[in-house]
Amino acid sequence: MNLRRLVVATFAKVTVIFSLSFLVLVAVHPGPAFAQSTGKIVRKVIERVEPEYPDFFRNGHFEGRIVAVATVLPNGTVSSVEIKAGNPMFATFAAKALKKWKYAPGPDKTMEDVIFNFRSGSH
Repeated sequence: MNLRRLVVATFAKVTVIFSLSFLVLVAVHPGPAFAQSTGKIVRKVIERVEPEYPDFFRNGHFEGRIVAVATVLPNGTVSSVEIKAGNPMFATFAAKALKKWKYAPGPDKTMEDVIFNFRSGSH
């Protein structure tokens, strides 16, 4: 009976370790907060500013994604940012950084989609 109990306890521990390992592999993506295009951007980004990712969030393993739309003037400056979706605790940081971006000049005002990913594995 003791052997059976030992086998069951060992199996339970292995199952928990495997499950946690799987979650870590799936959920943790090391790297800095970065922006990626959604494929619709017409204007080239000339100057990209990465959002602040406070140590408090990074050390607490808080992660999130912000989907934003930047209104870009013909001279390439971002006049406004609208947050469309994402983790609200990162929205201010994403908007502040995006307002500092500079795009290539264009003939008209454009709307540019941007996604910011905040990942806790970054330094």
